[in-house]
Amino acid sequence: MALVRWDPIRDIERLEPFRELERWDPFREIDSLQRRMNRLFERMIPGDGGERTGLTFIPAAELEETDNAFKLKLEIPGLEAKDVNVEVTPEAVSITGERKSETTTEREGYTRSEFRYGKFQRVIPLPSTVQHEQAQAEYKDGILRLNLPKAEPQKQKAFKVNLG
Repeated sequence: MALVRWDPIRDIERLEPFRELERWDPFREIDSLQRRMNRLFERMIPGDGGERTGLTFIPAAELEETDNAFKLKLEIPGLEAKDVNVEVTPEAVSITGERKSETTTEREGYTRSEFRYGKFQRVIPLPSTVQHEQAQAEYKDGILRLNLPKAEPQKQKAFKVNLG
């Protein structure tokens, strides 16, 4: 087979199938990724014009295990007890609430606020089952304290299966 120099003008018909292929541009990929990340963060942070989209904050939690119970503390300052909802199941604790905005308008000056307002939700799975009917809660000084008594381990029962 003889080697022939490639002439793009003469051999243009052989390039037709390759016109659909695009040259890979890593900067275009980075731009696309950045736009997607920006959209993701815009959903999580409060929007413009006072409109809220998504959750505004996730309260910090601390879980301690004792011999008889789990002690759960959640840091949610600036809320009243009526604005917090706590649900306990044998396997998890769900805490939801809303910090309402105190809107002030000033005609003369400038107001800057770094407080976070809006809804939050936190679901904390428990390492073992608890007696959810016996759960106790206390809310004081911005700290929610839950006492979750452990459930008695269920005794394994043998069950006879008939084979015929």
